[in-house]
Amino acid sequence: MQKKVRILWVDDEIDLLKPHILFLEEKGYDMSTANNGSDAIELVQENSFDLIFLDENMPGLSGLETLNKIKETRPAIPIVMITKSEEEDIMDAAIGSQISDFLIKPVNPNQILLSIKKNIDTKKLITSTTSSNYQSQFVNIGAQISASRNFNDWSEIYKRLIYWELELDKLQDNSMNEIFLMQKAEADSEFGKFIKKKYFDWLKPDSAERPLISPNLFKQFVFPKLKKDEQVVFILIDNLRFDQWRTIQPIINDFYLTEEENTYCSILPTSTQYSRNAIFAGLMPSAIQKIYPDLWLNDDDEGNKNDYEEQLLKSQLQRHGLNSKVYFEKIFHAKTGDKVIENLNNLLKNDLVVLVYNFVDMLSHSNTEMQMIRELASNDSAYRSLTLSWFQHSHLIELFKALSEKNVSVVLTTDHGTIRVNHPIKVVGDKTTSKNLRYKLGKNMSYNPKEVFEISKPEAAYLPKTTISSKYIFTTNTDFFAYPNNYNYYVNYYTNTYQHGGISMEEMILPLIVLKSRLF
Repeated sequence: MQKKVRILWVDDEIDLLKPHILFLEEKGYDMSTANNGSDAIELVQENSFDLIFLDENMPGLSGLETLNKIKETRPAIPIVMITKSEEEDIMDAAIGSQISDFLIKPVNPNQILLSIKKNIDTKKLITSTTSSNYQSQFVNIGAQISASRNFNDWSEIYKRLIYWELELDKLQDNSMNEIFLMQKAEADSEFGKFIKKKYFDWLKPDSAERPLISPNLFKQFVFPKLKKDEQVVFILIDNLRFDQWRTIQPIINDFYLTEEENTYCSILPTSTQYSRNAIFAGLMPSAIQKIYPDLWLNDDDEGNKNDYEEQLLKSQLQRHGLNSKVYFEKIFHAKTGDKVIENLNNLLKNDLVVLVYNFVDMLSHSNTEMQMIRELASNDSAYRSLTLSWFQHSHLIELFKALSEKNVSVVLTTDHGTIRVNHPIKVVGDKTTSKNLRYKLGKNMSYNPKEVFEISKPEAAYLPKTTISSKYIFTTNTDFFAYPNNYNYYVNYYTNTYQHGGISMEEMILPLIVLKSRLF
């Protein structure tokens, strides 16, 4: 049986409001009354109310004084202030005291009922409406998944799924969320089949279907601006998924208009070593290895695989005939973030400022390595929430605020996404086999070919080879690789962690955003 909503109505003329009280009791509400502020405070201390109607003009303790006393002990109770006065200072004082609604006497029963529904029944009504709307779209989304033929189709599906995921996030409807997750898993499965079918075709020189991919970002979105003498700030948030972009977008929109919202496709492997080097070099990995052998490290080489991004970017600029002055910085901690903001005016003396923020990637890795972070980011909703919390209190939001006062073009993107894995598949390889859980590079590996996307000729995918018999294999869906000789350890340690390197919408369909300050 559903619990009745308990309402307290406080008014020094409460007897005159008896018809309203009876009306609400007939609607199923549990009504209590008080004719002064002191009695109201006592009732609130002794009982649990869901909503309070409070008269502003009462003898003794005024409505505002009563409001403040109640908020001291029960800050979460919604309070609707009712007054005869429309004076602005009274309204301001009430609103400043965190009232939930404001009604002017005389009130009628429908006004009261509407206020109750706004403050008590809103969540229930939104849940019902959102669930009903998603149900009506379920079949349509399924048909769209089946009909997808190119990357743009899949981008639209992914955006649509993210929209509903964020809407359903707001609800407390586990059954509907389970249905959604099943549909999203189906979409990821079909997307994996699509990539297996199309990836090699995209990389052919004469491909007409190739989407925007990692090596083309600067050429298509940054260099045209530089050639028109526009100043560009290029911000790359490592490992930022499209749903995380949608989560932080409302905050950014306080300072910027989203001039363009694009998606692009990360190359394989969807890992920093490959995808981010490709972005800054403007080249596929095998070409980087060939043209700049001193700037490329293979999976089994010692050292940081992304130490030479600034050199790769400057080489790309030179190849395109651009002599632009460049400032390049990676931000791993607060000290560097402070330095960027403090020196912003000097940094903007450059034509191109490139900033790489690594927090989201560190959060993803911490989810694997630290039990506390794993518990805090136990699902995609929590993962988005942690990303939002970081962004709200980060140096990056301060940078966005400062940049919004400058007439510069801001391009925001990422290098790859990440996916929460929960299904182990077995692979056997020697000690030279790469360690990533979503892809493997090695020789003489043993695996089930039906469970992976195999690239037996790396040169066909413009990937480097470590030996003449090297091959790459990639997981799809929520799979991850586990070694049979330590299988239980891998399963227990890595299940429900966030990984990247493989094939999924989350890892491959990425945001590329062009922002314009609201001041210019």
